[in-house]
Amino acid sequence: MKNLPIIKNKTILTYICACALLIFSLILGVLSGAYSISLSKVLSALFELDANTPEARIILYVRLPRVLAALVCGAGLSVSGAVVQSVLDNRLASPGIIGVNSGAGLAVAICSAMGVVGTWKLSLSAFLGAFASAMLVSVAVRKRGSSGGTIILMGVALNSLLGAISDTVVTLSPDVGVITNDFKVGDFSAVTYVKLIPVAIIVCASLLLLFTLSNQLDVMGLGEENAVGLGLNVKAMRIIFLTLASLLAGSVVSIAGLLSFVGLLVPHAVKRTCKSLHSFHTLPLCALFGGGFVALCDTLSRVIFSPYEIPVGIIMAFLGAPFFIFILFKGKGGLGGA
Repeated sequence: MKNLPIIKNKTILTYICACALLIFSLILGVLSGAYSISLSKVLSALFELDANTPEARIILYVRLPRVLAALVCGAGLSVSGAVVQSVLDNRLASPGIIGVNSGAGLAVAICSAMGVVGTWKLSLSAFLGAFASAMLVSVAVRKRGSSGGTIILMGVALNSLLGAISDTVVTLSPDVGVITNDFKVGDFSAVTYVKLIPVAIIVCASLLLLFTLSNQLDVMGLGEENAVGLGLNVKAMRIIFLTLASLLAGSVVSIAGLLSFVGLLVPHAVKRTCKSLHSFHTLPLCALFGGGFVALCDTLSRVIFSPYEIPVGIIMAFLGAPFFIFILFKGKGGLGGA
């Protein structure tokens, strides 16, 4: 009982840090860019809604939707990664590593080659591709076991296969190459409110539903045998959780492309910081930290080589790859310790 106040205070402090990062990333993202804009002009554009000046148009129609998209996408991918890790009972699992993002990207490439246009159609196709990949990995893990080696090797093979199919589509339909290249590196430069609003609705609805199922997710994290022993319908809940995780990843991919390592880095950092917390707290914290982290990376991608801009996916790859290697070899036995 003596530890309860410590846990409570640590939880509150973690929430404060997460909210502070989110707010800081939002403000910095709106203020920063190749064109310098003062804070007073930003506040004037946001609260007076005066879009007649060049500064106001840049803020309202370029920077603000981009920063909001980064927050939404970061939250969606981070929570998706946390769910996938719990469902597959492996800390190395994430939407990108097990092929969920690649499946979504391939579906978008195929639809684009077939002439399918429209944000909701691309979002639907991305979800279907992500869900198919997630279910394929889930079936393989259920039959072969949930060891780190099984998941990683399955993800490598699936990513290679989906990448080969995607390259074939691009070869047969060269016009799709520009679209698929943007998806492969991840970028927010083309985001508009028209594209953002449907995705934001999908992400928020999925997050709310996952928060209500946090207790079941904790039981899933105990392993399949323990979950069955506690009376949980593991097969049904696995499908539900993977569907929601795929919906989050697929909708994000439809507007931002393949943002690598977000679903691995943020959930792992949150769980290491808050080891004693249940999913009721870890999922919101993943959403807050994930949104702030992606928004911060996007701002960095815009200003580090200003006035030139590099895709945000490149920044995340530089940060995420060393972190993944660290996780891979930190535990005893390498993959076996995953």
